Amino acid sequence: MTTGKLTSRQSLFVGITLFSMFFGAGNLIIPPLLGLQAGEAVVPAMVGFLVTGIGLPVLGIVAVGLAGTIRDLAARVHPLFASVFVAAVYLAIGPCLAIPRTSSTSFEMFEPLLPAGVSLEVARLVFSVAFFAIAYLLAMHPSALTRLLGRITGPALIVLLVFVIGAALFDPASVQQAAHASYTSAPAMSGFLTGYQTMDLLASLTFGIVIATNIRELGVTDDAGLAREVSRAGVFAGLLMGLIYCGLAMVGLGVAAELPGATNGAEILAASAGMHFGAVGTVVVAAIFLLACLNVCIGLISCCGTYFADVVPRVPYRMWALGFAVFSCVVSNFGLDAILTFSVPLLNALYPMAIVLVVMGMLHKVCDRMPLLWPWVVCLTAVVSIATALRDAFFAGMWLPFDQLPFADVGMNWVVPALCGVAAAIVHAAVRRNKDAA
Repeated sequence: MTTGKLTSRQSLFVGITLFSMFFGAGNLIIPPLLGLQAGEAVVPAMVGFLVTGIGLPVLGIVAVGLAGTIRDLAARVHPLFASVFVAAVYLAIGPCLAIPRTSSTSFEMFEPLLPAGVSLEVARLVFSVAFFAIAYLLAMHPSALTRLLGRITGPALIVLLVFVIGAALFDPASVQQAAHASYTSAPAMSGFLTGYQTMDLLASLTFGIVIATNIRELGVTDDAGLAREVSRAGVFAGLLMGLIYCGLAMVGLGVAAELPGATNGAEILAASAGMHFGAVGTVVVAAIFLLACLNVCIGLISCCGTYFADVVPRVPYRMWALGFAVFSCVVSNFGLDAILTFSVPLLNALYPMAIVLVVMGMLHKVCDRMPLLWPWVVCLTAVVSIATALRDAFFAGMWLPFDQLPFADVGMNWVVPALCGVAAAIVHAAVRRNKDAA
């Protein structure tokens, strides 16, 4: 029977599913490093981090739930823009960066458990093939993700995280360390920029399609019901991630005295688990990374495969998913460093446009009354973000006029052009009305 509403139990499973799809390697390693480096300034740094690491992704999920899919949002700018932007987002967070990283990162945590004398190259190849084979097989049933991630692997990941975080909370650092240089002058802004590294805003725009599929399978098929349930799942996942992020930051604080020069969150987690659980801690951390990375890998393969199968229906979902899994397996073994070099500028180009689309998506009822608002705001934002990303990728150090704009020193030189786009759209609409009246 279709009621248009999920039960509390079903909503919980959907929320945990979304959390599991979000919470991957980057989400594990960034907060501990932030906690260690921020030291005494950890509170304002975490506030800034939570704004971009959770606030924006939750708004992305809600915006998609309210205004439609990411394609629906981008199409308000122009159909061609929608095709290019959406494909770029899926490729950036999928086979070009996030999917290969899930395997390579989780393998690094298993290296200490390998027998002496084992070839790392061979072990990495075997691990990646097995990893992506399992992820592909599980991604063959995207509508079943709620049963898998929401009821099995997601709760298992949460339980393991509770053990590691709980040990750090019950044995806190006796003296907080001084903040590192990057967090001394403006810790909140530093945390805000660090939140970009999770890439969860881009992911939030794509995960909605799979979450909506799962919700439909549970009996909610009307648009209003889908929007409500997707939004509820986004808020739940955001709150859960926020609690875990704060706990992981405390883990970093707890080992700051022992590892003052640490530059890797995985090293921090392993050290904390080893301090509290001994050799078992290494196994626990490896299991956490494996579960987190496998969850995200399954979710990303499913999302990317679903999207491209819809765009190019002549190639079935099964083949798209297989192609992404094979490509990612190859990259995770041979080309991750090279592809990271080109993926980071791509993310820097896409993120400002994604932020603008999310904000306008939240206000879509107002923005839709002035259709010119969408192309003006997004296009001016795109010009600045793309030009800056290309400069940083290929002509580092070259001067651009956008460098003189406010907030350019913190990587947000697109804010003023976006606001100028609002003004330009209002003027354009007024001119058009007067011309039509005449």
